[in-house]
Amino acid sequence: MKTSEEIKEIINDLPQKAGVYQYFDKEEKILYVGKAKNIKKRVSSYFTKKQEHAKTKMMVSKIRNIKYFVVPTEMDALLLENNLIKKYQPKYNIMLKDDKTYPFICIKNEPFPRVFSTRRVVKDGSTYFGPYTSVRLVRTLLDFIHQLYPLRTCNLNLKKENIEKKKFKLCLEYHIGNCLAPCEDFQSEESYDFGINHIKQILKGDIKSVTSILKDRMKYHAENLEFEKAQSVKEKLNLLENYQSKSTIVNAKINNVDVFSIVSDENSAFVNYLKISSGAIIQTHTIELKKKLEETDEKLLIYAITELRQRFNSVSKEIYSSIPLEDLWEDVKVIVPKIGDKYKLIELSRRNVKYMQFDRLQKKQKLAERSKNKDLLIQMQNDLRLKEKPRHIECFDNSNLQGTNAVAACVVFKNCNPSKKDYRHFNIKTVVGPDDFKSMEEVVYRRYKRLLEEKHSLPQLIVIDGGKGQLSSAVKSLKKLKLLGEIQIIGIAKKLEEIFFYGDKYPLYLDKRSQTLKVIQNLRNETHRFGITHHRNKRSKITFSSELDDIKGIGAKTKDKLLSHFGSVKQIKSSPKEEIINLIGTEKGNKVFEQIRQKK
Repeated sequence: MKTSEEIKEIINDLPQKAGVYQYFDKEEKILYVGKAKNIKKRVSSYFTKKQEHAKTKMMVSKIRNIKYFVVPTEMDALLLENNLIKKYQPKYNIMLKDDKTYPFICIKNEPFPRVFSTRRVVKDGSTYFGPYTSVRLVRTLLDFIHQLYPLRTCNLNLKKENIEKKKFKLCLEYHIGNCLAPCEDFQSEESYDFGINHIKQILKGDIKSVTSILKDRMKYHAENLEFEKAQSVKEKLNLLENYQSKSTIVNAKINNVDVFSIVSDENSAFVNYLKISSGAIIQTHTIELKKKLEETDEKLLIYAITELRQRFNSVSKEIYSSIPLEDLWEDVKVIVPKIGDKYKLIELSRRNVKYMQFDRLQKKQKLAERSKNKDLLIQMQNDLRLKEKPRHIECFDNSNLQGTNAVAACVVFKNCNPSKKDYRHFNIKTVVGPDDFKSMEEVVYRRYKRLLEEKHSLPQLIVIDGGKGQLSSAVKSLKKLKLLGEIQIIGIAKKLEEIFFYGDKYPLYLDKRSQTLKVIQNLRNETHRFGITHHRNKRSKITFSSELDDIKGIGAKTKDKLLSHFGSVKQIKSSPKEEIINLIGTEKGNKVFEQIRQKK
């Protein structure tokens, strides 16, 4: 069972790619299948945003595992989502009661082929293009095709002998110009097929020629003041410019096929499996195999194929593989595609198996880092004589310039690593003048008073950048909040890297090579950097404000313009009057020049 922390780790490792994600419960049953333009962003939203619907809250509470499959485009994700919902009927997905599939464009296998929309793919030798996620797009394409080439729409059997016997009569479509009447032998089959071949090229993705014709037609209508017709063509043009002629993951010609790809490293191999049925992906699964005796990729893939085909009860007679394999299975053909849609499926499978390999590598690195940090936390606990391992440490430092612009910084480390989202700045509010001790007392009090009020977790260790004086000031605040003894607190004096403990007059000197000392030094240095950055920003703002804000008639936009051009107030002071006037005008330029020079 995945814990909430494990779910967070899974989300952190999700790719920011288009694809489909699946939620599983503790019994590994699919709860939900969803599509996303950005998998990581979409999945994260379920756990970071407050869910308003009770049903969604219930689903999220049951999630114990997340799997995903990356595809090239959002349209591909939509199609794969549809296929997986139909196959698994997840509890929290909308049920597809009418079980309709996405539409295809069919070029019928018959004399003088018809071109029409259909949701059924029939194995009769006809050519199918799609599927398309937009019915409107299909209608636009068909409308355009019929405008470009007069095609028949009737169901007549236009065999040569039937035409010669004069079995058919001219219909209304011929009289209104929509058909050239091949039924009466007014159009040759050769002429008709010329248009059909052109249509196939268009549907295969040669959109450039189509859009060129549409633009010419739109221009013609506009020049002839036929604005409604021009607008109609423009709408078709907009649709076609956003149109993807073919899905990468679905092809009606590819049916009842298993797709396998493998990638490996020194210790493991990863195999991805795609099940293609009726022209669509209906199953996807990725497994990891541990190497024992330096097995070859071929041997590992043969083992994986045998296992996965048995697990998913596959009886496909054709396998697409990413590497050559011997024909070890009776009546099963193994193909290694090199080009076309079959190769695209291999590439899609290989891309997903590489994602899994990368995910596993990241997890191993995190486990190794955790193990290392666990040992380090034990060492810190022993070196600093702490009651518990310091998983959460906070460090404080003050910063001021000759008593002005006093600020403080709090940096947070969790499991010995910076947790930057928890860093905090403080502007000193109650202390006048350069008093580090009072400033430290104020900041520590404000920090932990707020954590207590908001019921946030407290650190196991507080580190104060300074000696006994700063440490004593921080302890005063902990006493006021009744936290002394609940949280361990130490001070570090920079000169000799002495570690001071409250109530102990003798400091602790750690070995200069000690990992414990290195963690404390990193904390101290990071806190100093964080505090100095805030202090500089505040000081520069105040300096800029004091120099320019007092000048009447000089607004924020003018100040920004001056600063972006000259870079600093100091540079403005040393610049000639004419340059300032050329930038912001005579009146404002004179004001700035006169008052800035008075303060020089």
